Parts: sequence; structure tokens; C-alpha cells
Amino acid sequence: MTTLGSGEAKLKYLFQPGRFGGLTTSNRIKYGACCVSNYNTRDGFITAREIARTKVIARTGCGIITNQGAYPDPLGEGKAYFRQIAIYDDKFLPQFEEIARDIHDAGAIAIQQILHAGRYGGIDLGYCVQPSVVPQTLPHFRPPREMSKDDIRRCVREHADAARRAIRVGFDGTEVTSFMGYLLASFNSKFTNRRTDEYGGSIQNRGRFMCELIEAVKQVAPDHPMVVRLNGTELMDQRGGNSEDECFELMQQAADAGVDMISVTVGWQEAPESSIGRDIAPGHWNYLAARAKEMLPGVPIAFGVRLPDPRMANQCIASSEMDFWEVCRPLLADPELVHKAREDRLDEVRRCIGQLTCLSRLFRDLPYVCTMNPALGHEVEPEYALKPAAVKKRVMVIGAGPAGMECAITAAKRGHEVTVYEKSGHIGGNLVGFGNHDLARPDDLLSVVRHYEVMTRKHRVEVKLNAVADVKFMRSVLHQYDVVVVAVGAGIDLGAYREVAGHERIVDGLAFARGEVPAGNRVVVIGGGMVGLTLAESLKKRGAEVTIVEADKRIAGDVLPAYKWRHTSWIEEMEIRTLTQTRVTRVDAANVTVVNAKGTETVISADSVIAAAPRRSSQELFAELEWMVDELHGCGDALIPRGLDAAIREGYRLGVRI
Repeated sequence: MTTLGSGEAKLKYLFQPGRFGGLTTSNRIKYGACCVSNYNTRDGFITAREIARTKVIARTGCGIITNQGAYPDPLGEGKAYFRQIAIYDDKFLPQFEEIARDIHDAGAIAIQQILHAGRYGGIDLGYCVQPSVVPQTLPHFRPPREMSKDDIRRCVREHADAARRAIRVGFDGTEVTSFMGYLLASFNSKFTNRRTDEYGGSIQNRGRFMCELIEAVKQVAPDHPMVVRLNGTELMDQRGGNSEDECFELMQQAADAGVDMISVTVGWQEAPESSIGRDIAPGHWNYLAARAKEMLPGVPIAFGVRLPDPRMANQCIASSEMDFWEVCRPLLADPELVHKAREDRLDEVRRCIGQLTCLSRLFRDLPYVCTMNPALGHEVEPEYALKPAAVKKRVMVIGAGPAGMECAITAAKRGHEVTVYEKSGHIGGNLVGFGNHDLARPDDLLSVVRHYEVMTRKHRVEVKLNAVADVKFMRSVLHQYDVVVVAVGAGIDLGAYREVAGHERIVDGLAFARGEVPAGNRVVVIGGGMVGLTLAESLKKRGAEVTIVEADKRIAGDVLPAYKWRHTSWIEEMEIRTLTQTRVTRVDAANVTVVNAKGTETVISADSVIAAAPRRSSQELFAELEWMVDELHGCGDALIPRGLDAAIREGYRLGVRI
């Protein structure tokens, strides 16, 4: 049995006390503000939904907790998201006071972030403000207006007033962020700052706004620490942004201005390179923290960009590459991460897999959710809470994909006796084959399967592999169960190609992903959605010549918004031929004939044709079982084909209510 706290010996640097700004922290873990949640009102007030979520955050075990960014100006020029919280007036303060109190009650240092979005702000206004009029490169942002010197002075005062309010209600310190290209970054960067006055031109002048912000906040709260989040690299070289050297020169300016901590970040929203997704290996950006620490040995450095592993973070602190591990999305995925690390239960952690469902939702002006944590954002709702079952039931789950396993483990946690029947020789369903072909980082996706393997053992879920749940078999075992959950997923509908001459040569894409059928060196992939793109990219990487044939106008129609650009970039970089508004009409041993929307026929040389679409739910068991069991439920792709986030969410929601 695990000894409470035994993980602290293995991660002793992570769990040792820290110091910054005259304060002592219980450990070296800082909860990052995670942008905003979009859980609040359109006019900036904090809701019960937000309070419930921040109570979970307060209990994460972090030594420092940063509350999400609040915009500081009454006009809303700094407002980036429809439901972002505000701190420009005293009327907003009662809920802030409750959040600060919850953080203190949990033994953590409370920091309030002030977020003026600048170039990405003005969401309710139809315009944004920035140091210079530099046209937007992304069409959904507002046209810019240049800030006058009076505007700059007013903005500095508003930041200072926001800091004063935060301190008054109990926060120990404040944080100003330039992360993702917000206002501070826009002044610092030569991409967006093309002024010719004292706020532009030289890097010293471009950093003037930042230094004035720091000085103004320190003046109103001299005994309270201030944190500034600054880019270690902008990833904006192609657009004329700052070099890494310039980014670090700005850090030196911040240190000289008296900032108490620097949080090192990476990238802009407009950056044509990835910074935090699954395509970036954990630890890739650690060198930025190490450089900052070497340059500024007297300034505490917080860092956590694509650094989800506490073991790696512990080593970085031990090596003096940083002072604090700044955690954001890993704690969205698993709020118990720090406690599991302390108790030496890292094998039970739900890893942040870099799916970026959180950002995809924010980019659509929706409240953020997490693929791995289906309760995120629903903490205020009792029906999402894990409670002991009123009546203990014997539950059969058919299908060991993510939906079935999530349902099984959740139901078992509540006290039900659960057995999973899976026709293959492993759990994980189609995720295993899909993950093995993922161009980004297969281990992240496969970690989901490993997590389920650990949790089935912990919660005594019986898993029967190589068990075909046909009607005859079901009749022999159903008397043992009170509930049946159908979670058999979806397959490729090869019947959709019956009218294609030579359709018998078309291979099931999911069967190929599982390694059950081979593919040649010249491959046509039918379907440019997430399955087709993943298979095409994997085939191209191994050296095959690949053509994607897609019936719609665009590829990546079912890909999460935050990953569409990544897939389209890979397709372009790897020179994968893509034919949209096109369908297959004939397949023979050496060629595939296709026709586009204009009726133009093209012959493609190919020795393999893989169908990655359409996907069809496997629903036959529902009709067969309707009159054979007391309770019959379904979840995941067995209802309608979608993605991993929907599978986990539905499995969990069913598991908490059986």
C-alpha cells in the first residue's frame, strides 16, 4: 500500500519550500492562470460555476495559485473573451474575495492575473487597441486602432487600479501577462510596435510600457509581489517579430524594473509554429527557462510550457533551470496531479495529451472543457459528482474503447460490480490503432489506454478480452447483469462504395490502422477527416506516395479547431496530394479513377485504396438487447461517430448516473 507523502522523497526539489517577493511557498508548484474559462457573465461578473471550479483549483496542492486573467478597463478594450471576468470596478470584488479566501484556506499564495488582450481584445467593440496599426493576420480578430500617449497613460493607471483592488480583497500579489500576444507583448514586439515616439523603435523604448506597468503596480502595492509573463520566444520570425535574444533583453528590463518573478512563456496566437500541442515533445522548451535562470539568477523563474511531467520538473529545479514549475493544462486534465505525485501514484495520473480541446472551445467563444477531464466546468452541478450508488448493480459494458472504459471505471468507483467484454485482445478500441499512426506524439494518446489499464486494476473492473458479444452469447450470460452498456464504437462503412467499380479492392482504414491489412507504396486515402489525415500522414512518413480524396470542399472537417492548421500544414509540408470535392468511381489493380464536382475525370496510379470515411455506428446490439435486459444504455461512437473528447465525456456521464 502506498505511503502518504512517499512521492516527496522522489521529488524532493519539487516539494521543497520556495521564496519569492518576500513570501514563502509550501512547494515549487505554481498554478498557471490558463487563459480564461469563459464560465462567467457577459458583463464580467464571476458566476457560481466559476466559484465551484476555483474551489477545485484551490485544492490542487500548488504552493502558488494564479486566478484567471481579469480585464482592467471599463471600455472593454482589454476584453478578449465573451465571458472574461472584469476587475475595473469595485462592484466585481465580492467574488474575488471569496476566491482569495479559498486559496488561502488551502495553504497557497494567491495571485490575481490582470489580462489586457490588446491586439486580441475589444471583443464587444468591433475594434482593438495596440501600439501601432498593424493589420490582423487572423480574420476573426478586430481591426486595430493605435493607442495615443494618453491612452497608454490611462491603461497603466487602470492596471495599477486593478492591482490595488486585487490586493484589497486578499490576493497576495498580481501578475501581468504578455502570453499569446496580448497587449504587453504587442508593445514589446517589433512586429506590432512600429511607433516612432519614446514607446517604439529601439528595444529599450519598446519595453518602456512594460517597465511603466511594473513600476505603477509596485507603487500601489509595494509590499506585494508582482509577476510578469514574458515570451522566451515569440515564434513570430516569419512575421518580423522579436528574436529570442530580444525576448531575453526584455526579461532583463523587467528584472531591472523590480519584478518579483518572471514566468517564461512561448508563442503568439498568430505564430505559424506550434508551441503547446501534442506535436511538441515534453521538455522541448526547457532551454528557455534554463537561459532565463542563468541570465537572471536573482529573479525567481517559473516555467511549464509543454512540461507535463512532475519528474521532469523536479529535475529542472534540481539542475537550477527554473525555480517554480508552472502548471496549467495538466491540472485541468487531472486536478489530483500534485497529490498523486506527493503520494507516489503517478501511474494513476490522467495525462494532458495536448489535444487542445480547451483552446478549441475558447476559439469558438465557448467555455473551456478538457478531453481527459469530463467534469471540468461542471463542478457546480451535483449530477457530475461521483457519489456512492444508491443501489449496487451488476453492470456489463460491451466494448473496451475509451467510452466503455470510462463508463466502466466511473461506475466501479461508485460501488457497482462491472465487467467489460471486448472482442479484441486489448482495451482501447480504435484509439490504439489511431494512436500508433499519430504523427504528433503517439505516446500521449496511448497513455489514455495505459491509464485505463491501471484504473481497471485499482477499481477491480473485470475485463474479458477476445469475447464476442453476439446474441447467442448474450443470452447465456445476461441473467448475471442488471445493466448493459453498449459501447462498441463505429467502423468504416464500406457499403457506401457499393456503386464503385472494383469496390472489393477498397480496404477498411481502421483495419489498416490496427495492422490487420497491409498497404502498398502508392496509396489513395478516401476521406480527409481526422482518420484519413492521420493515416495519410503516417503512410507518407514511411515513404509511401499518398493522395487524399475528399468529397467536401475542405479537408479536416471533423478536426478540432486548434489542430486544423497543424494537419493542413503537415499536408503541405509533406507534399501530400489532396483532391477536394472529388469522389472515387473506379478501382483496379493499378489505378483509381476519380471525378470532381465539375465532372473532370482523373486517373491516379495506386496499388492500395484505404477508406477512412464514412464512419458508421455499430448499433445492431441495441435492437437485439432491447427486450433482454432491465437497463440498456449506449455511449460514445456507438451512438454517433465523433472524437475522443465526446467518448470520454459520455462514458463518464453515463457512469455517474447508472
